[in-house]
Amino acid sequence: MMERALALARRAMGQTSPNPMVGAVVVRNRRIIGEGYHHRAGAPHAEIHALNAAGDRTKGSDLYVTLEPCCTHGRTPPCTDAIIKAGIRRVVVAAVDPNPKHSGQGLELLKKAEIRVEVGLLGEEANRLNEPFNKWIRSGMPFVTVKAAMSLDGKIATRTGESRWITGEKSRALVQELRRGADAVMVGSGTIVADNPQLTVRDGAIDRQPWRVVVDSGGRASLDAHVFSDEDRLRTIVLTSKRAPEPWRKQLAEQGVTVIECGMQSAEYGVEKIDLSDALKKLAEREIINVLVEGGGSLLGALFDARLVDKAVFFYAPKIIGGASAPTAVEGQGIGPLKDAVALRKVEWRHLGDDFVVIGYV
Repeated sequence: MMERALALARRAMGQTSPNPMVGAVVVRNRRIIGEGYHHRAGAPHAEIHALNAAGDRTKGSDLYVTLEPCCTHGRTPPCTDAIIKAGIRRVVVAAVDPNPKHSGQGLELLKKAEIRVEVGLLGEEANRLNEPFNKWIRSGMPFVTVKAAMSLDGKIATRTGESRWITGEKSRALVQELRRGADAVMVGSGTIVADNPQLTVRDGAIDRQPWRVVVDSGGRASLDAHVFSDEDRLRTIVLTSKRAPEPWRKQLAEQGVTVIECGMQSAEYGVEKIDLSDALKKLAEREIINVLVEGGGSLLGALFDARLVDKAVFFYAPKIIGGASAPTAVEGQGIGPLKDAVALRKVEWRHLGDDFVVIGYV
């Protein structure tokens, strides 16, 4: 029953932000009599959809839900009131609300109403489903996933800059899935100059495209780049600094691009670069809580140097590119002693055709 609730929650992948994805089923005599999931922020929660679907059969039934029911008035009324009114006898919850202000309060209200409450069934799976929300609600910062596609020797392009395509179709299909679940896709100005990407979800129907975020401290990217001039330019954000020419910033704004000035900090060789912690915080303030960073090596390196990465998704093709001047996936300052290397945990390996992908948490 909880697996079904989790499957329902996944239907809203990329659509509920900044709210969590939640699924719920109402069960009577071991049969599902109502089910639902949270479709988007501001819409009825999963529990309400499930209770409505069950109708007048809810009294004495069980409710399985992937996240603790809310007990406060927000964009919608509290779900705990509806659960109590419906006469539910038992509530099985996968994960407790991560918001420190509300955590456990909904469960206590249900217990006071003499409803049996059980917590933790498939809790790890439920928390993984909402890891961006969990981080944002606790820290005020977005969840950062870095992605790179490379050869076995770690090159993301040849010495002449050619990068399409290092990995195969199945790897690129998974990238589309990652974009679909993200609030924003972030790249550095070097990627815009070298590849002029669109950074959109191109496979299948989608209700909304992710934000396209360009980190460009000095106004390096062309105003004619796809992300600044195509039909989706109103969903493009440029994270820049006072170093960028005023006419460049003004023209972007006139084209409908959102321009955000960020703080600066000293970087390698004394050169000032954008303070990425400040930049990510500014995105979080706009309720962009799930950021997929697609490159290039300079931006990924800076994020790893600043310890701002939560998750890594690295695609490898069975190819050797070589070349001392060919760009690598992670540049930046890097580490000195090997003991300081970034270690991944909960590592997962998958085969994708001839390629393989490594997924792990920092």
